[in-house]
Amino acid sequence: MQALRAFITNKTSRVDTVKDLLLIRDEIDQVDNEITALYQKRMELTSQVAEYKIKTGKKVFDKQREREKLETLSALVSGSFLKHGIRELFEHIMSISRKRQYQLITEHGMEAPNAFTQVDEICADGKRIVFQGVEGAYAHIAMNEYFGCGTDSFHVDSWREAMEAIQSGMADYAVLPIENSTAGVVAENYDLLVEYDNYIVGEQIIPISHCLLGLEDAQMSDITSVYSHPQALAQCDRYLQAHEEWDCARESNTAVAACRVKKSGKIQKAAIASELTAQLYGLKILEKDIQDNQENSTRFIIVTNQKIFLKNAEKMSICLEVKHQSGSLYHALSHIIYNDLNMNFIQSRPLKGREGTNWQYRFFIDFKGNLNESAVSNALRGLMEECENIRVLGNY
Repeated sequence: MQALRAFITNKTSRVDTVKDLLLIRDEIDQVDNEITALYQKRMELTSQVAEYKIKTGKKVFDKQREREKLETLSALVSGSFLKHGIRELFEHIMSISRKRQYQLITEHGMEAPNAFTQVDEICADGKRIVFQGVEGAYAHIAMNEYFGCGTDSFHVDSWREAMEAIQSGMADYAVLPIENSTAGVVAENYDLLVEYDNYIVGEQIIPISHCLLGLEDAQMSDITSVYSHPQALAQCDRYLQAHEEWDCARESNTAVAACRVKKSGKIQKAAIASELTAQLYGLKILEKDIQDNQENSTRFIIVTNQKIFLKNAEKMSICLEVKHQSGSLYHALSHIIYNDLNMNFIQSRPLKGREGTNWQYRFFIDFKGNLNESAVSNALRGLMEECENIRVLGNY
């Protein structure tokens, strides 16, 4: 009997608990409806603020005003958890408010500053093109794929020299590797994009098929030394580990490595480079497709010193710096999210050459869009107002 009473009591208690929970949820729903109505009212007031700022030319982002407002609001509640929550809630509300103001400003025909000129095509007619390495290098292959063969081109020893060539006007375009599907980004070239006042106008993706090249009389058993670019060595890591008796040495370029082997005249030396390189320099292919990833490819960018973009461009590349504090990167990226722009790449690089910037970073971001689109204009306007620094690297 006691067991039965206990069972009935526990069951009744659980039923009461469920009823209580349903009542609590009903109250939450009522509060949510009130919040939603107040949110709509606040956004209507935001539109009025935008109209005032459009007429007066006042900036949307008033950092001091928002800081004071957050302090006032967080003081209305007690306890660190609630204070932090109120602050975070209103940071989001204010951020959404600013985004709406940016949209309204664009709708009034006030586009974000854009110093880029639209062009119908990027062609090599009457232009000089520079690439790093020598003929047969992957950059040389990328150049031929993008511009076609027979261009007026020349090569330099380093990526920096290529950037200097277009900055100085010695060349009109440069072809630079920026990312490999296996070895990752070419960090130095991201840094050079910031250092030089040059812009991306195109890209070319090249499938990478590495071969082991030697002299005509060489056999696999003769090889003791292998030369190539560091990225190519990294992309063939598993293959090279299987031949740990070989000494691996870095060269500035895969084709330069092939030249070294050819000039050495020694059957003990080999290079990792392309099949085209073997044909150009009369080397023997000892083994084909030695890269770890058989779908390995490298993305090359076409760079110029002119602020131009293709009419049908669909990718934006930017770099930005944000305050070294919690949430700053999220708030920056939210401008891309709220404008329904698809971000497909983000990379960080350390800030260099500035006092007090240890462990602080610059962010490189790619997203889909065209400078003529209002969504892109809205996003850039918000980023320009709210980031420490921002630069459009290209639209292509």
